[in-house]
Amino acid sequence: MNRTTLSLIAGATALAAVTGFAALSAPDTPGAESTAEAAAQLPVERTSLLCPAPSMSDIAETSYTSFTPVTKGTGSGGKAELLAAAQESPDGSGGDKGKDDGKSGERKTGKPMPTSKEPGKPVTGDSSGAESPALVGTADGRFAPGWTVQETTEVAAGTGRGLQGVNCTAPDTSFWFAGASTAADRTDYVHLTNPDDSAAVVDIELYGKDGALQSPVGEGITVQPHSSEPVLLSTLTDEEQTNLTVHVNVRSGRVGAAVQALDDKLGGDWLAASTDPSGSLVLPGIPKDATSVRLVAFTPGDADADLELRLASPSGLITPAGHETVHVKGGMTTAVDLGDVTRGEAGSLVLTPTDRSVPVVAALRVVRGKGDKQETAFIPATRPVGTRATSADNRAKGSTLSLTAPDRAATVEVTASAGSEGGTPVSKTYTIKAGTTQDIEPPVPGGLKGRYALTVEPKSGGPVYGARTLTATEGGVPGFTVQTLPDDRGTVAVPEADEDLSVLQK
Repeated sequence: MNRTTLSLIAGATALAAVTGFAALSAPDTPGAESTAEAAAQLPVERTSLLCPAPSMSDIAETSYTSFTPVTKGTGSGGKAELLAAAQESPDGSGGDKGKDDGKSGERKTGKPMPTSKEPGKPVTGDSSGAESPALVGTADGRFAPGWTVQETTEVAAGTGRGLQGVNCTAPDTSFWFAGASTAADRTDYVHLTNPDDSAAVVDIELYGKDGALQSPVGEGITVQPHSSEPVLLSTLTDEEQTNLTVHVNVRSGRVGAAVQALDDKLGGDWLAASTDPSGSLVLPGIPKDATSVRLVAFTPGDADADLELRLASPSGLITPAGHETVHVKGGMTTAVDLGDVTRGEAGSLVLTPTDRSVPVVAALRVVRGKGDKQETAFIPATRPVGTRATSADNRAKGSTLSLTAPDRAATVEVTASAGSEGGTPVSKTYTIKAGTTQDIEPPVPGGLKGRYALTVEPKSGGPVYGARTLTATEGGVPGFTVQTLPDDRGTVAVPEADEDLSVLQK
């Protein structure tokens, strides 16, 4: 099967605002507000997104949804495109650690995605089977600010069966994943995608319940230019660990990284990276019908962390009985089974230090269903929505938007975009009470045809955290996937110059 090339092309080449990628800081603690002031917030001019290869199953069906919200001040030009990464290792395991098999620069092309004519309307594409490639994407001009791409895969049977979803990620040099595993019933891969013209060198570090696992084969993994490398975690260590923390540390270059966590009996999903290590964390959007929730936490330093656990419920912050606090030993992965902690109501987990603040990363493994009809998804700790956040792939049915305001009440505007094949945008405003989580059946575009995007914009009050759950039950299995909604980093702060520097350009 030919590998799919997905192309979203629009407009000419005029650029607006700031050169480079957005880099905005987020509050370190829930409820904290940034005091930094800038002369102007201007739209980013160029951005990159990387999508991992969706599945190794021959019966996988994958859909891609690309969306850029309308942003003021961007001008009229620009484009966004996704291209197939170079071919992966022949065995798909990453075992050659970047050795050139003679195909590292090859790109196989297929049917392009429909042309995107303007921001504010999603474009979609589909692929099937195990040959769908990783994608390397760039957007500039008016298509860059807030560009979001979601990859959603349905697997009818086998290991990891169910619904798997991931937001394509920006390249970076460090990623933390809490909740991976090398247990016998798990097949977990770290997908590494290099968008640049030179090779990237990556170390994959594993931390279990007793500390770091010795893994010399995880050191110095080379990811060739414009290529993707899936690395099977069980090939990096002989130890079977039910709960692992994975650190992807890039020595040179930059990559996109995501963990595909597949279970023989409990389905599977993508585990996205936790937000940067922080003393306080928010994990939003636990489905109200979750039958099992497991917290996995890790502190990178030598100091232990003591955290207070609270659940932001529809009625306010509550402390789960028997799970008032959790002690995380320095350099060791800690797992806590919280059971059906939401007890039929919407919920988000809020972690705060009981004493001194120690940086922590964390994620939740969430299970829905019972018996042999269970499905798994993951919720990593995430940044606040900030100025704006977007969920690209939504359908007429099956989407739930979960918003939490852990500190102060907030007012939020939610906009449903036009549909990919037709429909009229709709906006609605919601008030989230302090300390609560509210599950919202999101607005749907009028006359919707196809898939659509949701854009969340806080208007007043304290910080808001969010997640979108997408469900698709098949054969009695409650398939679902959860994507958090961090700030889309569509703008960058540009300070005013203290003096006129134009004379230096003469």
